[in-house]
Amino acid sequence: MISESRRRAFLGAMQITTWLPRAELPFAAPSRPELVHYVEPDSILASVDDCEPAIAQPAPPTPPSVIPQSVAVPSYAADAMRAAKPRSAVLEPKKSAAQTQDAGSSTIDQRIITPPPRFALQLLRAGNCLLLVELPTGDSFQSRDPAYLLLKDMLRAARLPDDPKQVGDGEPIRWPLLHRGSLEQGADAARDYVQGVLAAELEEMGCACLWLVGLPALRFAGEVEMDACYRELNIEGIGLALAMPGLEELMEQPTHKAKLWKAIRRSMSRWVTGL
Repeated sequence: MISESRRRAFLGAMQITTWLPRAELPFAAPSRPELVHYVEPDSILASVDDCEPAIAQPAPPTPPSVIPQSVAVPSYAADAMRAAKPRSAVLEPKKSAAQTQDAGSSTIDQRIITPPPRFALQLLRAGNCLLLVELPTGDSFQSRDPAYLLLKDMLRAARLPDDPKQVGDGEPIRWPLLHRGSLEQGADAARDYVQGVLAAELEEMGCACLWLVGLPALRFAGEVEMDACYRELNIEGIGLALAMPGLEELMEQPTHKAKLWKAIRRSMSRWVTGL
């Protein structure tokens, strides 16, 4: 047999607050008299039926049980009796502990889960340079798109062919891959996917320099933010890259073109002379 303290610990872990042994237990505290008193089942049902139509009105308080002076009540039992609620409390709707825990878990999950990033990138090749360019509209470049015309001007200024060729099947790199399903599509998965596409293309045909044009290209290929623009990056597993702002931003803020031209001129020897 176990001691009273361990028995109470086990019952507490099982959330059992009221219990009555079938036989006298050694080293156990005396039973509470109100638990030993037998109540007819019919009287319990009748009291519940009387309470149901008058839920809005508080039930009359139950007179306290009279405890004989000859019975010693332990301190923990007296505390439990003072904390006990009246019988009418069982009629009030109350969430169980499991429901409360599930609600708290769902609230935490909703706070932690973030929507997947959304972007469209076009992979192009111009001479011995590889270009990863953000698509401002999300669709492939058309010959008369203002952004595409600006890109052609940038390539001419950099002494590269101004008719960049699409890589592979020409389809943009879009994210998320799936709009439904359990596939992980967070920022880390997007970065691994974009870098994997670049690594596969570089393994098949290398390049002198990689152009990263636009924030999604910087973030998911170079693992940097916009403050890294106009600088050269050394990306592990990818190689040398030149960080540039997006085409749409350059059109909206023409003053940035001067900074971009300085950055291109500093790196031009890499693809012009092959150094």
